[in-house]
Amino acid sequence: MHIHADAEKPLSSLSCYRPPAGRAAPFLPMSRAEMAALGWDACDIVLVTGDAYVDHPSFGMAIIGRLLEAQGFRVGIIAQPDWQSAEPFKALGRPELFFGVTGGNMDSMVNRYTADRRLRHDDAYTPGGEGGRRPDRSTIVYTQRCREAFKDVPIVLGGIEASLRRIAHYDYWSEKVRRSILADAKADLLVYGNAERAIIEVANRLAAGEAPRDIDDVRGVALFRRVPDHYTELHADDLDTADEGAARRPGDVVIRLPAYEQVEADKEAYARASRVLHREANPGNARPLVQRHGDRDLWLNPPPIPLTGAEMDAVYDLPYARAPHPAYGDAKIPAWDMIKFSVTIMRGCFGGCTFCSITEHEGRIIQNRSEGSILREIEQIRDRTPGFTGVISDIGGPTANMYRMACKDPKIEAACRLPSCVFPDICPNLNTSHDDLIRLYRKVREVEGVKRVMVASGVRYDLAVKSPEYIKELVTHHVGGYLKIAPEHTERGPLDKMMKPGIGTYDRFKEMFDAAVKQAGKKYYLIPYFIAAHPGTTDEDMMNLALWLKKNRYRADQVQTFLPSPMATATAMYHSGVNPLRGVRHGGSEKVVTVTGLRQRRLHKAFLRYHDPDNWPLLREALKQMGRADLIGSRPDQLVPAHQPPGTGKAAGTRRPVSRTSGAQRFTTKGVCLPRK
Repeated sequence: MHIHADAEKPLSSLSCYRPPAGRAAPFLPMSRAEMAALGWDACDIVLVTGDAYVDHPSFGMAIIGRLLEAQGFRVGIIAQPDWQSAEPFKALGRPELFFGVTGGNMDSMVNRYTADRRLRHDDAYTPGGEGGRRPDRSTIVYTQRCREAFKDVPIVLGGIEASLRRIAHYDYWSEKVRRSILADAKADLLVYGNAERAIIEVANRLAAGEAPRDIDDVRGVALFRRVPDHYTELHADDLDTADEGAARRPGDVVIRLPAYEQVEADKEAYARASRVLHREANPGNARPLVQRHGDRDLWLNPPPIPLTGAEMDAVYDLPYARAPHPAYGDAKIPAWDMIKFSVTIMRGCFGGCTFCSITEHEGRIIQNRSEGSILREIEQIRDRTPGFTGVISDIGGPTANMYRMACKDPKIEAACRLPSCVFPDICPNLNTSHDDLIRLYRKVREVEGVKRVMVASGVRYDLAVKSPEYIKELVTHHVGGYLKIAPEHTERGPLDKMMKPGIGTYDRFKEMFDAAVKQAGKKYYLIPYFIAAHPGTTDEDMMNLALWLKKNRYRADQVQTFLPSPMATATAMYHSGVNPLRGVRHGGSEKVVTVTGLRQRRLHKAFLRYHDPDNWPLLREALKQMGRADLIGSRPDQLVPAHQPPGTGKAAGTRRPVSRTSGAQRFTTKGVCLPRK
């Protein structure tokens, strides 16, 4: 066995299963009638998704479906099926090759529940925004129903839910460590990360008659298999030593993570597994990982090789209908309405924020589209998308301003094991030039029929301060009334655990932003985002943040409490109470303050909404316990007044509207980053 490098094998070079049809299907079929209209008696592959089917490259199933179609496979879609029985999973008949199953563009538990574990009543990926159209742990449930429908058909898991649950992981909603989703779903294979390269090879090899268990040499694939005899195992599962499997050895090497049973029982073992997984995330030097589950070994091949610019163009140039499937009629799909006039220009993020799932899914190497491909998509939006008024709502990706940024030396990049290129400081080997992005902005503005191009993706301000010209360009042409920025906190303790820059960098950006606004003669404002209850945050940290907000006349209308998403480094901190950014071993782990109790989480959230009278009783009580009763009063330097308005507070049956303080800036703040296709 040898893991394919694939760096020199472009997507277009892989042989097709059958010659593609002369013309792509208007939409991938969702019914037997649509199959018949295409002349199909069966599908080769049926993709099952927890989202409505929107044939657009912002939706993962559309990308995978169209990519497989281009390889000559007959691909059908079963979107948001009724999971109460197997019958809806038989709608397109028995697939000849496999079922591909995903929970959708979001982890189904993140999609269905708030950070306080309350059921959401809406779903942006469902027609009409209706909640309840997907089950909890959708990937597992859908897989079980596929198996009931056709028990002998292979099942391949993909999407972010599978990607972030590929090893034993802490599940916030059940408050326990769960097995790999591959074990719970009882599927055959799991593809993680950006799966284009892997899914094409898996599909072709299954079509050639290979068994799923034999497809063990493809990057980005996980499966259950034994460790080959010729492999050297490096053990990261002994927490009584400092050895984390980091040694380099010649020949074929696999790193053994602490077993599922071990991480379930020992929180430090969980943190060690998280640390090793993240340190083996660079496609240039990552090695296979193995984790015992009972009497079987879960094998994870190294991450996929990032797509080249030409490959990214090919993916985004596929013949998408760029609309929801006609079966939905006039029903509004909120996620579609949000992105239909936006353009993704890149993938990945090298920021490494510990609470964010982008790096774990898309990787930290930026994958860029060419200017030509981006301009072609904007022309398609102009010509084909109903309701276009000349405004591109966003041009960006996981971040607004990492386009074409990369390590200056490919050899250094291939050898690097650091989780971030910008923390604790920007790496001197990182090219932070914004010139390509500025040039792209200018070309996009010149497209006929385009009146305005907005930047709604989050601007990485620590990079932006390196380019005054970029800030000027942004302010002059691409900002509306507000620009969202995510400092996340003001205090060094939580910021270090987030791997975010200090508030001083935000202050520098604000100075440059305000100067550019003044020069442009505009009235624009920054909207800072903050997270409550992140690991490493004390009550005093939240108090200081609240004082900063009041001093700067900010009022948060909505705030985000930290949500421990699967596989995130911050989630490992939350569950284990130790810091996996540093060495993890018994007696040598750095402890982390964690906020797990509901009352303390509410307190931290209340500090962000210090101006809401309903929060004042809780804040007064906390300030007294903290020895900071001096902050209770009506002076400008005090946080909450001593007087409680009638009808507010704990005893209030209803909430009364709160009057605005003159000149105070209200904003919405949130802090969960989720991948964008």
